[in-house]
Amino acid sequence: MRTILRFRWAIAVVLLAVTVGLFMWSPDLSELAEEEESFQLPEEMTSQQASKIMEDAGEGTETISLVFELDEPLTDSTEQGITDFIDDIESSDDMTAIQEVTSPFEREEIRDQLVSDEEDVVLVPVSIDGTADDAVEVGEEMETLTTPDGMKRYVTGDAMITADVDETTQEGLERTEGITVVLIFALLLVVFRAIVTPFVPLISVAVTYLLSQSIIALLAEWFGFPISTYTQIFLVAVLFGIGTDYCILLLSRYKEELSEGHELKDAIINTYKTAGKTLFYSGLAVFIGFSAIGFADFAIFQSAVGVAVGIFVLLIVLYTLVPFFMATLKEKLFWPSKKSSSHRDNKLWGAMGRLSVYRPILSIVIVAIITLPFILTYDNDVSYNNTDEISAGAKSVEGLRVIEDAFGMGDALPLEIVMDSDDSMITKEKIAAVESLSEQLERSSDVEEVRSITRPTGSVIDEMYVDTQMEDVSTGIADARDGLSDVQDGLTEVQNGLQDMSSQVQGSGGGGSLNEAITGVEDINSQVGGISQQLQQSGDIQTAVQQLAGVQQGLNEVQSGLEQGNQQINAQQSQVSSLSGNLDELANGIQEAMDGLTEIEEGLQDAEEFTNSVSAASYTRGTGVFIPDELMEEDDFQDGIDQYAFDDETGMTIEVSLTEDPYSIEATEATERIEKMVDQEVEGTSLEDDTITYSGVPGTNNDLKEISSDDFINSIIIILIGLFVILVILLRSLFQPLFILGGLLLTYFTSMGVAELIFVQGFGYPGIMWPVPFFAFVMLVALGVDYSIFLFDRYREESKLGVREGLMKSMVKMGSVIITAAIILSGTFGAMIPSGVLTLMQVGTVVVTGLMLFGLVILPLFIPAIVSMNNSDSTNRE
Repeated sequence: MRTILRFRWAIAVVLLAVTVGLFMWSPDLSELAEEEESFQLPEEMTSQQASKIMEDAGEGTETISLVFELDEPLTDSTEQGITDFIDDIESSDDMTAIQEVTSPFEREEIRDQLVSDEEDVVLVPVSIDGTADDAVEVGEEMETLTTPDGMKRYVTGDAMITADVDETTQEGLERTEGITVVLIFALLLVVFRAIVTPFVPLISVAVTYLLSQSIIALLAEWFGFPISTYTQIFLVAVLFGIGTDYCILLLSRYKEELSEGHELKDAIINTYKTAGKTLFYSGLAVFIGFSAIGFADFAIFQSAVGVAVGIFVLLIVLYTLVPFFMATLKEKLFWPSKKSSSHRDNKLWGAMGRLSVYRPILSIVIVAIITLPFILTYDNDVSYNNTDEISAGAKSVEGLRVIEDAFGMGDALPLEIVMDSDDSMITKEKIAAVESLSEQLERSSDVEEVRSITRPTGSVIDEMYVDTQMEDVSTGIADARDGLSDVQDGLTEVQNGLQDMSSQVQGSGGGGSLNEAITGVEDINSQVGGISQQLQQSGDIQTAVQQLAGVQQGLNEVQSGLEQGNQQINAQQSQVSSLSGNLDELANGIQEAMDGLTEIEEGLQDAEEFTNSVSAASYTRGTGVFIPDELMEEDDFQDGIDQYAFDDETGMTIEVSLTEDPYSIEATEATERIEKMVDQEVEGTSLEDDTITYSGVPGTNNDLKEISSDDFINSIIIILIGLFVILVILLRSLFQPLFILGGLLLTYFTSMGVAELIFVQGFGYPGIMWPVPFFAFVMLVALGVDYSIFLFDRYREESKLGVREGLMKSMVKMGSVIITAAIILSGTFGAMIPSGVLTLMQVGTVVVTGLMLFGLVILPLFIPAIVSMNNSDSTNRE
């Protein structure tokens, strides 16, 4: 410190020069944060795999929706207006990223999907071949086009909503910065009752902030350092908060040293030997807490690691620039006040100390009364609905609400199952497996509708199912039986006619042939009846076909006999010549019977071929689906292939509309169940070896839930271990760090309970936004440990007085510093509440609640009581 004081001017000049130089040279951190896809999930997450599959296949990975809200139901005029709008989009030179625009008027089945039942809302999906930024640019270009008369136009989608969230966050950052500076200056005026003093923390923290964001921007540009729109906000809140706190700690101790009559340099050196050491350990603890975030897998969580850079810079500034102000301004530092209440004994903490140190059980009971109601009512309700982040006034959110009212959110934002194979997906085996999977999915209570290659409009193609097909076969067999009955009736008429003719030509030479024909027809008629009866009883098509072949041979013999008899009759007396014509008619009847039997035989052969094909198709087992060749060639089926197959038909998608709002936690849980169902259903099928991934809002949110939960747990463990090690080294105790961390965890869960009570039960939000638990824990624990270090580092100085006396003196001496620091840090985080961004509002609420609870209840009442009881027990055992 003596060296720093000796070269203080040179150090200050160099520090300021570096700050200005880097600020001028480094890229703008806000612009880098806007460009950064901080919400990008890790590559191994299923939604990212789905996006990669679609991107590699040349399919649009981003989709935005044009929403037209009509003043009255759709007319030819308004339909033409929308069509012209679509034409303008497709012909625009400024929207080259558009891959496809789906017109709702192309086909009737598409119209049913994209035009609301009341025909007052029309949806136009637009596929973008590019990134989310490309989608936003296209959306902004669309908003510049003239809206057709008689309607309102919205552009919405995930990319548009995220862009609105980022814009709102940046606006919130600007408000937060202004509020923070004004608030801190006002608080410092009250604390020090001096005009000059507040400028020291503000200048020191401003230098730290400018230098930190420049370094972070350079690290992001050169090495891909994680940043997001949250980086600057947390950097402002933390640096201005704890930076001011640390300055108060230093200046208060410095004032105390001066009041005890020490020389200027000695006062500065003593300040840094005592409060400076506390500051170093506190800063180290916070640095470790925020550095631990670097182990998170999610980019948006990692982006808070920039605060660790800020803490590192802050410690350098506090050890160089603040001593410069102390040595340069001297006693003028506190002008015009000659006294400061910041180092006086704190009466409030003195009263609470007497309660917690000397009546620890009662103190713990009071803490339990305050905290337990919030902990016991805390349900850990989490929301993944990023549309709640911004007000409903955002156009993207308004458009989404129009879709929700007209179509239902499940229809508008389905869960998308993306399948990828090394081979063609358009095979009968895979199509049957996809239909079987679609059927099982639609049976789920979580699913409203399934749209796939086999049901492009959501409706089942009954002709694909064996039971429907066999019903047709049964109908054909029944028709064949009816046909055989008709043949029997015809043959009976022929038989009767032959018998009449036979009696008329007795002795003429033709009777023998006719009698043979009569016998033949009788036998054939009996065979036909047997075939019909057999079909009815057994349905044995193959045997029936073989028997019909024999019948046809018999009819050929009868027909030959009739021709021979006719020749004999024609050669005899003229009185029977009229019978020849009758005989010709009977021969024609035989021919008709033969033709009818041929048709029946061909029909039965087709049925036999179909049943043999079904039997040979192993994929029908377990699926109940059989794909006839003619179905594969139908236009409607080809339309389904065009819509849901991609990448030269080696990929396929299935859209699953959920019964719940896709953004809701219920939809996320439903997605988990659907993923398990799909895994079970494809096992043992032709889809088993294919890659199956999930996309869409429900799929992405399910990944988001998984990674945010895992990161939260892992970060808690890492942060707690790191802080425990620091506290053990500083306090030289194993128990005190456990008590401190236990108190911080108690504070965290109580504060989360308070926030849930306010935002869920009070304001009606579905839950606390998903980033809040992570950020709130890191902020509250990493910053809250500071105050514990403030207290217990002073306690170590006073340990010679004994446990209770040492605790009491430490509390009354540090009470004002800790309360002031908690108020200031609460103020900086409280400045987030007017930001208008729900996540920041909730983080601010949790941290403010937690800091005040820790500074006024947990730290003065709970932790000293536990320490006092533990040391009393140790003394009694001794």
